[in-house]
Amino acid sequence: MKDYFGYKDKVCVVTGSASGMGKSAAEMLVDLGAKVYAIDRNPTDIPGIEKEIICDLTYKEEIDKAMAQIPPVIDRFFSVAGISGLHNTMLETFRVNFLANKYIIQEYLYDRIPKGGAITICTSSGGLGWELEECKAEYISLIDPKGYEDSLKALEELCKDKEGKCMVPLFYGVSKRAMNYFIASIVEDLAENKRVRINAVLPMGTDTGMRDDFAEFAGGLEEMIEYGTGAAHRLAEPREMAEPMVFLGSNMGSFLSGVLLSADYGMLLPQTAGIDHFAFGAPGLMTF
Repeated sequence: MKDYFGYKDKVCVVTGSASGMGKSAAEMLVDLGAKVYAIDRNPTDIPGIEKEIICDLTYKEEIDKAMAQIPPVIDRFFSVAGISGLHNTMLETFRVNFLANKYIIQEYLYDRIPKGGAITICTSSGGLGWELEECKAEYISLIDPKGYEDSLKALEELCKDKEGKCMVPLFYGVSKRAMNYFIASIVEDLAENKRVRINAVLPMGTDTGMRDDFAEFAGGLEEMIEYGTGAAHRLAEPREMAEPMVFLGSNMGSFLSGVLLSADYGMLLPQTAGIDHFAFGAPGLMTF
């Protein structure tokens, strides 16, 4: 059978590979013949991977050590790691959900992904509304700074201003909005200068290790299912979010770049059409 996905012998890096969506994505890539380098702060139990790399994405030094263990050419990069923020500070949440991705892309991927490569980011349906002017003001100061130290300084200033003034679900959502905007800000440069694609999947409520955190945000698991899963009326399985990530990063998506794919089983489309006026995590519900 023809290899339509084109992962055979491709070097693929997956962050957040020890559980949930990241583990599902890494397992699929192994099955598709990729050489998978799995990055997580916890051990990754996936047969067939090339290398397991223990790394806490909160810290620049650990990111640098992790990237040094990966071959010079990275064909596909999948960023799935993230934290809810329920058990973390605002600064820690942004460092993992936003700053680590920004740093890896700018410092490493620009030079190491070849023509035809792809970057796929897992953001969140909680990051919808990123394009609205009132939402841009929440995070725009984080976009332009170059290098880890300047980016961290901008982040520390933002957190100093906002910490204690907003609830955890708000800064989780803003970290994801910032990531969505950052993708938009570099998609053209990557395409014109590198011929590299970048896309994102924005998951709905999913049954991962962070399920209970998000249920707490929503007021309970039943509320999370009612307002965060739309017509599906159930939480997604991790593989149901990993599958579109693997598709977007594959040769099957060779003309797809700048796609922010809401994997929500149609949850927000009626609202967009003005048919349904409420959905958990919809734009405007989570702002500073």
